[in-house]
Amino acid sequence: MGASSPSFTGSKTDAPPCHCSSTPVFTVPARPETTLVTLDGAWELRCAPNPGAPGTTTLDHLASWSDNADPGVKYFSGTAAYQKSFEAPAGSLTKGRQLTLDLGDVRELAETSVNGHPLGIVWRPPYRVDITGAVKPGPNTFEIKVTNLWVNHLIGDQQPGAARISFTVPPTYKPDAPLPPSGLLGPVVIQQSVAGKP
Repeated sequence: MGASSPSFTGSKTDAPPCHCSSTPVFTVPARPETTLVTLDGAWELRCAPNPGAPGTTTLDHLASWSDNADPGVKYFSGTAAYQKSFEAPAGSLTKGRQLTLDLGDVRELAETSVNGHPLGIVWRPPYRVDITGAVKPGPNTFEIKVTNLWVNHLIGDQQPGAARISFTVPPTYKPDAPLPPSGLLGPVVIQQSVAGKP
């Protein structure tokens, strides 16, 4: 007779579940951060060419465009550039320190540059940019270009007496439709941490 087939007992559910992974997983503790400076107060806002847009204006503080009293800002859709100067404190640029620009809340995406050096685009939270290599001793200039949704302009076109420049079929927004938050809402802060020290 030939060799008998091996027999098995038990069910497939007898063995404990395996939570194995072929890829090792490591947890790296976050480096503690401290706030170097909060960029509050006035910002210069420069809107892209757009009928009704104010061109360049000064904001007393960061807030949604949809809360602005100027209809050119309130109903603006497109890209507008925020600009502000900042003086790097002594000792903040020592070797081993990392500087991160935290933009707070952004609606909807932001492109950041420091002293004319582009540092990339952020389009979802957290809206944070590494600015370590771009900041220099003394005065620095920040430019943050923010692009919002087209909704604000579509609602603006429905306002009484507005010079309409956009058309939709059929109309999708009424004059009293709620405006979505837009722009750089902040708070904008510069965080510092020491590299290699969890």
